[in-house]
Amino acid sequence: MPISRASAPAGQEPPAPLAVAPQALARIRAMLAQKPDGVIEAIAREVGVPTLAVLEATPAAERAAMPPARFEALWHELAGWGEVLFIVHTPDIVLECTGALPRGSFGHGYYNIHGDSPIGGHIKAENCRAIYLVDRLFHGRRSCSVQFFNGEGEAMFKLFVRRRPDRSLDPAQLARFEALKTGPLAQG
Repeated sequence: MPISRASAPAGQEPPAPLAVAPQALARIRAMLAQKPDGVIEAIAREVGVPTLAVLEATPAAERAAMPPARFEALWHELAGWGEVLFIVHTPDIVLECTGALPRGSFGHGYYNIHGDSPIGGHIKAENCRAIYLVDRLFHGRRSCSVQFFNGEGEAMFKLFVRRRPDRSLDPAQLARFEALKTGPLAQG
């Protein structure tokens, strides 16, 4: 489903919220109220809206926008976190990979990541139109992630603060995640 934005040209920060029909927004809010830790993608599919529309309907305290122009600087910061959980969630697959993010570089139209990690490949970074720091419950547990969205309002990929063996969030990564909310990368 194509989305519309009350937008300005790409690169202007922060991104404008998605325009969603009032009936769809009401349904999203009702579903979130009924199950606040529900799967954002599942709600989006059920309502027939982009994933980003559901995320933007969550309470403001659960999300913070970051300028997409900060893609590379943010990636370099995240590459220093050690092992993270990298997820690609589409209607057909939820691919989870744990590993350290290799530093990347631009070339041939992609942001290329290679190194001694199971995470590697080529990201069309110019398609990134929104980045959100997401801090919300997921199946009853606090979950913290950095989520990258394309122009269709769908998640390109997500990076999660890793969990320790007792299922608590890694305190060092959590501190770095919290610092991202107010640090220089968050400024437009």
